[in-house]
Amino acid sequence: MNIFSNLLAQPVQPKPAAPRKRRGIEIKSAREIEIMRQSGKIVATVLKEISQLVEPGMTTADLDAHAEKRIREMDATPSFKGYHGFTGSICASINNEVVHGIPNRKKVIRAGDVLKVDTGAYYNGFHGDSCITIAVGEVTPEAARLIRVAEEALFKGIEQVKAGAHLTDIAGAIEDHVKANKFSVVEQFTGHGVGRNLHEEPAVFNYRTREIPNVKLRAGMTLAIEPILNAGSKNTRILSDRWTAVTVDNALSAQFEHTVLVTDNGYEILTDRSLV
Repeated sequence: MNIFSNLLAQPVQPKPAAPRKRRGIEIKSAREIEIMRQSGKIVATVLKEISQLVEPGMTTADLDAHAEKRIREMDATPSFKGYHGFTGSICASINNEVVHGIPNRKKVIRAGDVLKVDTGAYYNGFHGDSCITIAVGEVTPEAARLIRVAEEALFKGIEQVKAGAHLTDIAGAIEDHVKANKFSVVEQFTGHGVGRNLHEEPAVFNYRTREIPNVKLRAGMTLAIEPILNAGSKNTRILSDRWTAVTVDNALSAQFEHTVLVTDNGYEILTDRSLV
C-alpha cells in the first residue's frame, strides 16, 4: 500500500517532536484547534466556490488555478502543491479516475462527468483537507446514485466519531452502507490523521481490517475521513504519471472527505461547506 503514488491518501510517518503525543497520534490544544478551524474554513470556501464555478468546457487546470489563487488570497498555501513532487493545488479526478488526478490544461470537463476535487490548505502551521464529488450537468442515474451513496457513507462514518469510540466504528459504518447499496469500497487508499502534517497517524480505514491497531478516539484528535466508492471492482491501478489511480474495469468512482475534530460528546466538521 505504501507505493509512491499513494502518498496523498496514505498517512506518512509524522516528524518527531510535539508533546501531547500518544502512539504517534497528536492531540491538538485549544489554540491549535482554532487554527485548524481556519484552515478548514479556507478549504471549505474553495471547494464551495469550485462546485459553483465548474461547467462543461473548463479544464481541470482552470479549477486548479482558481484554487491556488483563492488559497493564497486567504493567507494560506496549497497543501498539495509540491508535496512529494505533486504539481497541482488540487487533485482533479474524472469518471473512472479514482484519486490523485493531476490538473491539466488538456483535460476538458464535459457534461455528464463525475468530477472529484480534493484540496488542502496550510494555514499558520496546520492543514485542512477535504474532497467533494461534483455531478457536471446531467449525469446518469447510476452516477447520481454513486455520488449520493458516497456522501452518505462519509456521514455514516462521521456519525460514529466521539471520544471513546474506535476506528473500526467508523470503518464498519462506511463499509456497511456501501455494501448495502451494492457498491465497492476502494481498499488501496485510506483516510488519515491531519494537522501539522498533511498525513499523520492514524490510518482511517473505510472497511473492517486487522491491519492496524483499533485506536480508541480521544478528544482533540483530528481525522481526515474519506470513503472512496467504485461502481464496479474495488481494485485500482496507477497510470504512467505515477499519481493518477483509475478503476481496473473502467467503472465510475466517487469520493467525499472532511477534516473532523473528535470532541468529548461527538465531533465537529472543520471543513463544513454549509458554514461558509
